[in-house]
Amino acid sequence: MTVPSVRIRERNQHGLRESGRYVLYWMIASRRLRYNFALDRALAHCCNLGKPPVIFEALRVGYPWASDRLHRFVLDGMAENARCCESRGIRYLAYVEPAAGAGKGLLAALAEDACVVVTDEFPCFFLPRMVTSAAKQLKVLLEEVDSNGLLPLRATDQVALRAFDFRRLLQRELPKHLDNFPCSEPLRERGKLGMPEIAKETLARWPMASKALLEGKENKLQSLPIDHSVKPVAIRGGQEAARTGMQKFFERRFPSYSEYRNEPETDVTSEFSPYLHFGHISAHQIFAELARREKWNASKLAANASGRREDWWKMSPAAEAFLDQLITWRELGFNFASHRTDYDQYESLPDWAQRTLREHAKDKREKVYSLPDFENANTHDALWNAAQRQLIREGRIHNYLRMLWGKKILEWSPTPQEAARIMIHLNNKYGVDGRDPNSYSGIYWVLGRYDHPWGPERPIFGTVRYMSSSNTAKKVAVKDYIRKYSGKEEGKV
Repeated sequence: MTVPSVRIRERNQHGLRESGRYVLYWMIASRRLRYNFALDRALAHCCNLGKPPVIFEALRVGYPWASDRLHRFVLDGMAENARCCESRGIRYLAYVEPAAGAGKGLLAALAEDACVVVTDEFPCFFLPRMVTSAAKQLKVLLEEVDSNGLLPLRATDQVALRAFDFRRLLQRELPKHLDNFPCSEPLRERGKLGMPEIAKETLARWPMASKALLEGKENKLQSLPIDHSVKPVAIRGGQEAARTGMQKFFERRFPSYSEYRNEPETDVTSEFSPYLHFGHISAHQIFAELARREKWNASKLAANASGRREDWWKMSPAAEAFLDQLITWRELGFNFASHRTDYDQYESLPDWAQRTLREHAKDKREKVYSLPDFENANTHDALWNAAQRQLIREGRIHNYLRMLWGKKILEWSPTPQEAARIMIHLNNKYGVDGRDPNSYSGIYWVLGRYDHPWGPERPIFGTVRYMSSSNTAKKVAVKDYIRKYSGKEEGKV
């Protein structure tokens, strides 16, 4: 259960408090009880100190884009965590804010009786600010543990500006980390350490979430001050749903992945991104399952770090294509967000992209749409409208069409800065996998991040890569996709 030191960061100057009654794991990003370095670290402290664990998982209401959709997905995972911990004799505290700011002071109160507080590192959205603030307030050691990807965030100080560069970096650095995986079932037999009581005054001031709320009964979400217009999606959150989805992907869609992953109508994509974003599954667990199915071990890796997309892992073509998405492209976004605080800002674009977009900022737009037009899929383009409707209904857009979706927003917005704002808003509001380093990678890729100049130079785009609905329809089949998300059957967006 030893966690590599490169994944652990002390966030304040306090030491361990050996007189504390428990080890507190503040679960904020890796919302799972398997394959979780932060949980491993907390349990290692429990073993060393002879103290029981307390797992504290909270859900705020005052963050941007809070909605029934996002709450329901997180609550699914919390309900599962509660059941699992109860069955193993582990103290688990699930807190859901009834109003913005109502949870202020709860972490500090729980930390009063803690030997140490361990939390998750996540380099995006409001979480870095929240952890920094907590580190200043707590009077006990706060450790932040990176369980984001196969390559530790601090394994390199290099910020990769192209996928090729990051792929070469991975191929050079990753082999030394492939032997260090988190435990698959860390809570097994951990209940013997005891189940500590929590101060009554703390539970009285901050009542824990009811079972009815966690399990979605009696329309409990309606009492919370969140956006009720963004409805929950059909897929459920939680570790078991993530694991089941993983098994179905590998058994049914994975064999066709390399050939058909860009085909919206075939749709052999993994659909892992919501579970990865909310920490209900880890890249380590997915990789371990793939390696098992491929009968693979690290001795098969290619010797040289060429940066090539294929044939480094020495797995099947489907596996090589899938790992390039799961590891290269996903962790590329984490690399950027963990080293640059402007990861979500227009000014983070490469100089060439900002320059060419600036030079064409005043070019005539044949169509200009407002945010409500975009949000309600009210454009002249049937394929774009279908992609937006999929986002609204399902909380996702097929990976290939998500690129087109962004390119047309750039083309139909008054400025590229406004295009970035619209993409961020729509993706973060409706996407179950939004508010993530990978989301910002995709949005800013539309505007030139991780890319290079493309000719010929065009109006509006300049030398930023261009995409059109007509060309997309020539490359992949979309007629049934447009029909499926036409809005006619349901009479609504």
